[in-house]
This record gives sequence, structure tokens and C-alpha cells, in this order.
Amino acid sequence: MEDTPGEEHLAFMQWAEGAGIKIKGITPARFPGRRLGMKATRTIKNNEIMLTVPVNLMLTIDSIPSSFTSQFPSGTSIHGILAAFLTHGDPSLLRDVEPWQKVWPSFDEFEDSMPVLWPEHLRVSNSSYGANSSSSAEGKVLLTPSISGKWNSFAKEPLGVDYDTRYQNLLSQQEKRLQDAWAHVVTVYPETEWKTFAYYWCIINSRSFYYVSPGKDEPEDWNDAIGMVPFADYFNHVDDAACDVTFDGRKYTFKATRRYEKGEEIFMSYGSHSNDFLLVEYGFSLPTNPSDTIYLDDIIFQDLTTAQKKELAAQGIFGNYTLPLPPSPSQSPSTSASTSTSNIHYASTLKYLPRREWRNYISGRPCQGINEQKTNEIIRGWVEKYRSECVVTSGIIEGMLKTNQKGEDGGDEDGDGDGGRIGSRAWEREKLGMLLERWGQIRRLCEGVIEGLE
Repeated sequence: MEDTPGEEHLAFMQWAEGAGIKIKGITPARFPGRRLGMKATRTIKNNEIMLTVPVNLMLTIDSIPSSFTSQFPSGTSIHGILAAFLTHGDPSLLRDVEPWQKVWPSFDEFEDSMPVLWPEHLRVSNSSYGANSSSSAEGKVLLTPSISGKWNSFAKEPLGVDYDTRYQNLLSQQEKRLQDAWAHVVTVYPETEWKTFAYYWCIINSRSFYYVSPGKDEPEDWNDAIGMVPFADYFNHVDDAACDVTFDGRKYTFKATRRYEKGEEIFMSYGSHSNDFLLVEYGFSLPTNPSDTIYLDDIIFQDLTTAQKKELAAQGIFGNYTLPLPPSPSQSPSTSASTSTSNIHYASTLKYLPRREWRNYISGRPCQGINEQKTNEIIRGWVEKYRSECVVTSGIIEGMLKTNQKGEDGGDEDGDGDGGRIGSRAWEREKLGMLLERWGQIRRLCEGVIEGLE
């Protein structure tokens, strides 16, 4: 099958090399059933540098004229200003990156892949925007709990306590970043079109690399430590990519950490992220993901007393209880790592150990009463509850798919001029299928943990 990406991509590659980007042995290419990626055009040796991009060719907050950035009110995110520049920047400056812009994904591609742009009934969540602000908030939850912050099989109980849930409530966090950026930008450019701004915001969100202005501390919001790196954004993601990525303040360098053969796809790692995070932030998930995780917080907190939850908080092990589990801690807990995953064992033993013995246990001192069978039974009960959520929600999605298949696609159902693509039955079937597959992944993860505990 022909894998040539298209004339606009070849033109962009010529532009990149002419501008000073050093490209050695790699090229953008199409891969069947997936997005564009990067492939080897020849044998690439281990430790060979494949790509070098100087900082002056990156799109960063420092590459935008201060006359533009100074217009925005205090508190405007760097992400928002970058999107505003692509929307309203000086045309003479934007012409410099036109070849790059021509190879970016379209808005349609983001609508297809990113839940933040899906119709409200498909993205019901605990967000204070969109679906939560309408009657659809009472609809069935189709997105996973890490994304939506909601469940179908039980109602969450308010905790009354805030704690860092960076990798939970993902959609509400993303919607807040987008809506806050929009609110700041329209104070300066009230004529800004939402669709255009949202498009550039998604471009930056999904294609940026780490960048902090020289001499400045990292921003309070880690999402603002960003800059766009031309040509490097062709690399697709896998967790254990054989590609070393470094930034020394002057250039980004991409080096092979194994031998690649001609025609082989070359990946980089975006970080150790769950499939839920990858879907929300980048619009894709992986069939096999060694970093995939789910959270038991809502289930565990419903099974603990107020006093027990206060004890966990006092000991600094409150929340972010993830699956899969680490190896079960031994009777000598001082030999086990105190990580967020082993904290599930600590929460479970709190249910049956006397408080003094439990405190000895988590601190690594001698402890009486640890019962591995009882611990596993408690954890298994929590995981079974998550598995039940998988069954319930998968049933909801399967029912929607059956109803959807009985209908026929019409014209422009939503009246937005896209010919009915968004909101059409065929389009929705694809999204429902994607979600059903994700719930299947989580169910298998739960079943694997249950089997291990037995």
C-alpha cells in the first residue's frame, strides 16, 4: 500500500530542511488504519541522531511579539495565548508557518477523536461546562470514571475534601482549561469565532512538547510548560519508544536507542499515560498499554467510615488508588515500596486492623494481625464493584448501538452545515464502538486483578 503522505507533507519537509531542521533517515508516512507517523527511509543505527530542531523554529510564548502577548489579562494561560496568536496573530508572521499549518489535523479530525468536542449526550461528566449544564447531565454516563468523574451503578458521596486528582476527572479539567482560555481571549478579541479558537487550542494541546522560558520557573499549571516543535509532531506514541528526546534550551534532539530497519515506524514516548488520559488529551488510545490505569477512589471511599478517611488523610495516603496492583506487600511492609498503588493495601487493612497496629504496619514497624486473605477479599470486593460498572455501562452502550443500527442516516441533522457527519448515526456508532472497546479493556484489567487475588 502506498504510504506517501501527500504533496503538502513533502513540501513541509522541504520547508523544514530549508529553515534549519536537520532530518536524517526519517520521513512522515501513512500507516494503514492509523494516523500519519514517522518511518525510517534507511537503516538507522543505535545512538544515531535522527532529528534536530532549533528553538528559534519552535512556536513558544517567547516567539510571539510582546505587543501581542501583553494585551491579555493576568491569568491568561500560555496555552490560550498561543491559540489566540494562531487565530489573530499578524498575518505576515503566520505566513512563516503556513507550510507547517497545512499538515496539521483538521477540525473534523478533532471532533472525531476528542471527547471535549463530542455531542453532549456522549460526554456526560461532572464538568461545570457543557453536558453538566443541561438536562443531558441526567443522561447515562458513557465515558469512563477517570474521564467523566461519574458512575452508572452507584452515586458518588461528597467527600468535602479536595485532593490532587490530576489524572482523574480528566474531561472537566480539560473543559475548564479550554473555557477559561476562551473567556480571557474574548476580552481582547470579542469577535473570536469559537470553532476557530477551539481548533487551534486542540492543535496546541495535542502536539506540544515541554518548554519553559529561559530563566523562568516552571508555570504553576504544568499544562502551560509547552511549545510546538515543527516536524517532531509527526512521531506517534508508545510507552517504551526506542527514541531518546532531549532539550538543552537551544534545540530538541531525537536519537534512536536501537537499530531501525528501512520502512519501520519510529515512535517516541509522550510519557507513561493511561488510555483515558491519552484519549482526552490526544484523541487516541492504545490496544496494549503497559501504563494503563484506573482509579478506585470513589469505590473505596464509600466503603470507609469518616474516621478511617481522616486517618488516611493524616497519614498522607488519601486517594489516587490505582489498578493494576503491585505485588502484594509481605508481612514486613518496610520491604515494599510506598507508592500510590500499594496504598490500596493500606486502605484495605485499615478496615480490620486496630488503629495502633495499622499505624505500625504502614510505618514498617512490627505489626500483629495482618491477614493476606482478608486483605485480598476486601480489595477483590472493590474491584468487583468496578467490574460491575463495566458490565452496566457496556450494556447501555450495546443498547444504544442496537437502537442506532435500526435507524437510517439523514442529512444535516444538527444544522451546522457539516452534512450531518457530526451526530449522524454512522458517526455515533463509531464513537460508541470506541467507548465499548475501552470498557472492555477496563473489564479485562479488573478480571486480571481479581484472578491474581484469588
